[in-house]
Amino acid sequence: MEIGIIGGSAVGSFLVANKMHVIKSTLKDILISFKGSQYKRKDYEAVLLLLYDITKQAKTKGVLTLEAHVENPRDSAIFKSYPSVLTNSRILELTCDTFRVISLNVDNPMQIEEVIDKKIIKIEHELLASSHALQVVADGLPALGIVAAALGVIKTMASIDQPPPVLGKMIGGGALVGTFLGVFLAYCVAGPLANKIKSIYEQDMHLYFVVRDVIISYLCGNLPQVAVEMGRANIPTEYQPSFVELEKQLHKESE
Repeated sequence: MEIGIIGGSAVGSFLVANKMHVIKSTLKDILISFKGSQYKRKDYEAVLLLLYDITKQAKTKGVLTLEAHVENPRDSAIFKSYPSVLTNSRILELTCDTFRVISLNVDNPMQIEEVIDKKIIKIEHELLASSHALQVVADGLPALGIVAAALGVIKTMASIDQPPPVLGKMIGGGALVGTFLGVFLAYCVAGPLANKIKSIYEQDMHLYFVVRDVIISYLCGNLPQVAVEMGRANIPTEYQPSFVELEKQLHKESE
């Protein structure tokens, strides 16, 4: 009974409190929490090499030559070389939209950085919605445990004429178990899941900062190789290619 009360109340409040897209993303993110970060080393490398190709073309042939590529990235020879970027709608949109603005002769680094930061904040808000929703459920579970315990006490009081062994079983199996389940589900299930999802997406956000740092560095007048190095510095250590490794890949791109 206690599991039904606590679990049913938690699921019901979750469904009532959140929009459908948050509910769907939460179910998806629970699975992601067991898989870990979505982006691996090859994804960071692909973004760096793509940005190198784009900034190199802008440097050598002019920003206007990028228009055809950013307007139709799926038909672009540059973007086609990096299928993992093409399948990442958020990174693709952030990259293309930023270079669209740059092609309109808006090349002030501070203005572009402000535009990118606003988009990154929006993306982060969307990605962390499920974590926030789960955390709210986790915060409410101990209270739901108390409710289940109170109902157990009420049921026990209705049988106050029963012998002590029966009353003890009702109190231990109802009131105390309800309290235990509420605390256990809050601090050992829902809370850790919310925190795991949050930590995964906070790590994945580094990929967006890589895009920002490379573009801003390029707009500040740095060479494409230098701009890419600025982006490499923002990659988490476990996925970060070394300077020499990246240099070799850039050399291959230049050949």
